[in-house]
Formats: sequence, C-alpha cells, structure tokens
Amino acid sequence: MEYQVIQHQHVFQPERYFRQCHASTICRLADGSLVCAWFGGTHEKAPDVGIWCARKLSARDPGWTIPVKVAAREGIPCWNPVLFQRADGRLLLFYKIGAQIPDWQTYVRESADGGATWGPERELVPGDTGGRGPVKNKCIFLQDGTLLAPASLEEGGWRCFVDISRDGGASWERSALVPADLETFAGEGLIQPTLWQDTAGGVHMLMRSSEGAIYRSDSADGGRTWTKARRTTLPNNNCGIDLASLPDGRLVLAYNPVGGNWAARSPMALSVSGDNGNTWSQPQILDHVPCDRNVEWGEFSYPALVACGEDIFLTYTWKRKTIAFWQIRFLPDKDETR
Repeated sequence: MEYQVIQHQHVFQPERYFRQCHASTICRLADGSLVCAWFGGTHEKAPDVGIWCARKLSARDPGWTIPVKVAAREGIPCWNPVLFQRADGRLLLFYKIGAQIPDWQTYVRESADGGATWGPERELVPGDTGGRGPVKNKCIFLQDGTLLAPASLEEGGWRCFVDISRDGGASWERSALVPADLETFAGEGLIQPTLWQDTAGGVHMLMRSSEGAIYRSDSADGGRTWTKARRTTLPNNNCGIDLASLPDGRLVLAYNPVGGNWAARSPMALSVSGDNGNTWSQPQILDHVPCDRNVEWGEFSYPALVACGEDIFLTYTWKRKTIAFWQIRFLPDKDETR
C-alpha cells in the first residue's frame, strides 16, 4: 500500500462546542467542497445531543468553517448523520431521532447551497419506527441509477438490509434482510453495513458484527436479495467500518483491526483490496493509543470515507472530543492483497 498524506487535521477544537461528539459523515460535493456532520452534546444518548455540521470550502482550504447545529429535537437525542449528494446537486442529510435505538425515526433535510442552509426536516418513511434509510454509512448509486442506503435494525437481534430508491430518494423500498443464523452468534448480530458495486454489476456489503470479525454478503439483483452472511478474515471489535472504491477498482477499508465484542477502538487503520474484497493488505495504522479495552481516551472510531479520483477523504471520532480528517492519495501498487 503506497500513499501520500495530503491533509491531516481536526475539524474543530475539542470541547469548545460540546463535551462529546461521535459518528461523523463526510461528503465531497461536485464543486470540490467538503461537508462533514456528526452528533454532539453532553454524551451519547443525552437529550441535548444534536446534529452539527462544518464545511471546507475547497479541498485546498486549510481549515473548516465554525460548526453549526443543523438538527435537534427538544429533550430527545439525535444520532448517526449521513450526508449524500443527489445527481441534481442537492445535498441530503439523513439522521435518527429517538431516546432508544429500537424507537429511532429517520429524518432528512435538504440543502441547495452545499450545506450553508437547510430546508425543513421531513420523515424519510412516514410512520416508520426502528430506522429506515442509511444507519451510519453513505448511500451509493448503482450503474443503472438506483440509490441504495445501507440499513440495519436492532430490535430482536441485529439484522442488516438496504433501502432502495429509484426516484433519487423521494421514496424507498426495503430489501429482504440479509440471511444470518443469529441463534449461532454469541452476541447481538450484524449492523451498519457499507456497500460497493463491482464492475460486473454485483453489489456487496461488509458488516459490523458482535462476533469478532467483519461479515460479508453479496447481491446479484441490485440489492433486493442477499446471500447468507459469512465471516471474513478481517477482525472487528463490534464498531463501525466504512469503505470506498478507487477508479481502478481497488477498495479502501477504514476500520479498527481488533477482534472481540466491544473490544478496544484503537488503532484506526486502512487496508486495501485489489480483488473485490476477497483479500486485504495488512492494516496501515493512522491513529493509535495502546489500550486493551474500549476507553474514551483511546478511541478512534466510526470512520466515514469517500473517494474522488485517487484521493480518499476520511473522518472519524477522535477520543469523543473532535473529528479527525485525512485526505490521502493512493499510488498504484502491484500487489495490494495479502
């Protein structure tokens, strides 16, 4: 894995705007600007937690705009924002509202000016409880223009699916659940998938799990149905992951290369696959504090990344105090697999 670090910084000063933050999302807009969002407040689940947003007006801009709160509900926490730019240029912000995860409702706001201002919120799927639409990671457009949102549920066992839109996000159809033998799992199951489509049209997902490893499923019909979830060789600490595709087909995965249920969330690392996710390079460490358990002072977690050309733009939680940002340029490599 050969790469060049173009930028590495924090999006904002720790603890200036709130005590804790988590679950960032990043989007590169068509004009080259970047938008980042996350939830922040006293602590995760606290009733004052809202969705915050900052912008980098160009990839070369040395810093970010002052964070602004863009979504909140009096006395009820917000969770897991996801940014996505539609083909018409409008920027979508998805987020969850609910005191408990099984009670989540998904809302969306739209921006016509790259996140400078936002329209009114609306429920993504009216009447839904449990959380439709993207649960943590970005949506993807398929080659035929279909929009897929990686989704999961946490009531009665953790299960993954995708939400499918054929009208640019105006309406959504839920896919079949990813088959999994949850009765054989030691923990809760599978959540928070990240998606990609290969050059032949196949759709694939990697999933966070409670079983000490990342799991995978594949779809041959555009995400409507999925193969049985299977364990990969990639370790997972029951924490979020994300990936993006480079123009040459390589996949870049951001994750904590640590096995175990609720294990340590350090280090944050990247691995690359040159064979459609079948094998992966050894992890390249970006941030690390030695620790043997999940602790706030040693947490680098919940990565989000997008690719543009040979560059990836990556954000993640930094010790629950701020959001780390990297711009990394990947160079051609003859052998990215292990």
